[in-house]
Amino acid sequence: MPDIKHFDPDTALDTAVRLFWRQGMATTGIQDIVTATGLNRSSLYATFGGKQELYLAALHRYREQWSRPAFRMLAEDSRGLPAVAEFFDALIGVRCTGEHARWGCMISNAQAGAENGDPDVRAFLDQHHEELRAALHAVLVVAGAEGQLAHGTDPATAADLLTLLAYGVNLRSRAGADATSLRTTVTAALRSLDSRAAE
Repeated sequence: MPDIKHFDPDTALDTAVRLFWRQGMATTGIQDIVTATGLNRSSLYATFGGKQELYLAALHRYREQWSRPAFRMLAEDSRGLPAVAEFFDALIGVRCTGEHARWGCMISNAQAGAENGDPDVRAFLDQHHEELRAALHAVLVVAGAEGQLAHGTDPATAADLLTLLAYGVNLRSRAGADATSLRTTVTAALRSLDSRAAE
């Protein structure tokens, strides 16, 4: 007879996401996951493999639940720069208030952590970077077509700038930066791209 799982793997994975997101990969041990999920090690290993495989699965789950919906909404927004401002305002809100305040972004945390030395993690991070950059580029192309961008602003270069700014917001919020200072920085960056700021 096949082995019947007496737990929900999705629930266990969601618990792992929270642990890795809040604590980081290096400081989250299998025993932490066993304790949080209530599962035994053999069940975890049989379902997910080792800690590295579980961490990669958690990264993918985080991207599907948090990153891609926000990227899709941004890329499909027809308002241009106001959509970018709203994206950053929401980002700062979730990073500085509510249940996940001061956790940063699980993927930005991985960018800065020792886990990015793993080739599979690095490949995931590169793909995520390109997805964020592509969403920002798409909405900046709209902004350019609407005459919202300052003269000489290249949407591709601006997308690179704003992608790095998003990482900065994520990492600085985890380090304790307050929402007001982060919004001041974002406002200054967006003003530098805005054709109306030069008027």
